[in-house]
Amino acid sequence: MTTAAIRFPTADEVPESARVDASRWANRYLIGGEVREWSGESAEVRSPICHPAADGTLARAMVGRAPMLDADEANRALAAAKAAWNHGRGEWPNARPARRIGCLERFVEGMLRVREDVVRLLMWEIGKTRKDSESEFDRTVVYVRDTIDALKEQDRSAGRFVMEEGTIGQIRRSPLGVVLCMGPFNYPLNETFTTLIPAVLMGNTVVSKLPKYGALLHLPLLDAMREAFPAGVVNIVQGDGPKVIGPIMQSGDVDVLAFIGTSRVANILKKQHPRPNRLRCITGLEAKNPAIVLPDANLDVAVAECVSGALSYNGQRCTAIKLVLVHESIAGKFVSRLCDAVDALPAGMPWDPGVKLTPLVEDDKPKWMASMVEDAVNKGAMVVNTLGGKTVGTFYRPAVVYPVKPDMQLYSQEQFGPIVPVATFREDAEIDAFMRSSPYGQQVALFGSDSRRLAGLIDALVNQVSRINVNTQCRRGPDTFPFTGRKDSAEGTLSVSDALRAFSIRATVATASNEENKRIMTEIVTGRLSSFLTTDFVF
Repeated sequence: MTTAAIRFPTADEVPESARVDASRWANRYLIGGEVREWSGESAEVRSPICHPAADGTLARAMVGRAPMLDADEANRALAAAKAAWNHGRGEWPNARPARRIGCLERFVEGMLRVREDVVRLLMWEIGKTRKDSESEFDRTVVYVRDTIDALKEQDRSAGRFVMEEGTIGQIRRSPLGVVLCMGPFNYPLNETFTTLIPAVLMGNTVVSKLPKYGALLHLPLLDAMREAFPAGVVNIVQGDGPKVIGPIMQSGDVDVLAFIGTSRVANILKKQHPRPNRLRCITGLEAKNPAIVLPDANLDVAVAECVSGALSYNGQRCTAIKLVLVHESIAGKFVSRLCDAVDALPAGMPWDPGVKLTPLVEDDKPKWMASMVEDAVNKGAMVVNTLGGKTVGTFYRPAVVYPVKPDMQLYSQEQFGPIVPVATFREDAEIDAFMRSSPYGQQVALFGSDSRRLAGLIDALVNQVSRINVNTQCRRGPDTFPFTGRKDSAEGTLSVSDALRAFSIRATVATASNEENKRIMTEIVTGRLSSFLTTDFVF
């Protein structure tokens, strides 16, 4: 539909194909190879999808209950991961790659059995469309399989000895230890697994704290995890962050922090660790990715890509386009077409066919969106699309705000929601100045047709951001491409192959090249006496 409002359904109006019963997974979590049911404090999980009451008010639908674990239970999860690691002597860190791969393949089989349950929970918990929910699940399965293939290739390359300067050696990658994984609500399955899967596959043990929004959808997967992995290798906990994560970090027993969220929270977590020099951090943080529309840009392409880039999943993506800088000579034409395209986006419930805009999951998010728009309007900008900023319950109609100036919040702060700020520029140097002053450096999208001008901008920006997209929106994929950022946007690099390196370290076994040492090495390898020192070929 193209009206400002959306209509929330009564419970009886929800189609059978979209209904979900989360009671069978209520209060479950995984510690030490045991799926447990929490009998302590729990929290209601409320959906962004509302149901109307008899008096016309809207109330968030109840999806299920999540366990609010305490510090003691968090410490038990950490103890289970430590025991499985056992100072690097545990069964899992010493397992051969083929054994770990076999466990991951069994886990994928278990994942596929509960695909529909996870997809429906994605729709209800975070308001993601059915199409995008199915895509997130399927993309995650592909990611796991691609990571397995990457490990096979890595292991094949490492499965040989080298001889240098009279020294024989074998260089392989070994795990780091206990990993704390924390994923975000916007891609609660995929982005949690882009750290958890490579961490486990490389031989680490994991405690994964599920996000506040998007936790229930993991619960159907717990049985598959329990069946696939040895006890303590993967532990899944929920609860209030300070109560659950604080004790884990303060213990000093976490070797790797894999966190996707905000730089503010990442800094808090790091400071809680008493031995920061032993803590490796792999983070994906916030961004303010701009789209640059040059005067010779193809407006059909630029408008379509900016709308999709800014408003896919309601703009709740770190890779979203969060500011459009359009050349002043074409600003009027571009903004007009942008407004028409934004207002034409169909809104509705996640299961509605063809829907693009859905309710927002975070508490009071429409109010936060309105406050940022109000700041801009008070300083001279306008909401220029007809339907922009209209609110119904948890739903907020995307607002195109123009002209945005440097003194407005929308110019420099990440909105992480359905607002499309548009600013103008006259000289290309203004673009470079924006990126220099920004605390973020993830991506930029350039729209234009002058090869020489685009080349100049590429050279000016490539050392400010980690990905430049030419005539296409900012995005993460494909997963074989490196995904990272500069400044406050990321630490470390995630991709199928990069993640395997991020969660491991190069280790070497070396000896002097003489007949006695050659005999020893030969006996170890041919007798398959070592899991590390081997020339096994993983098919």
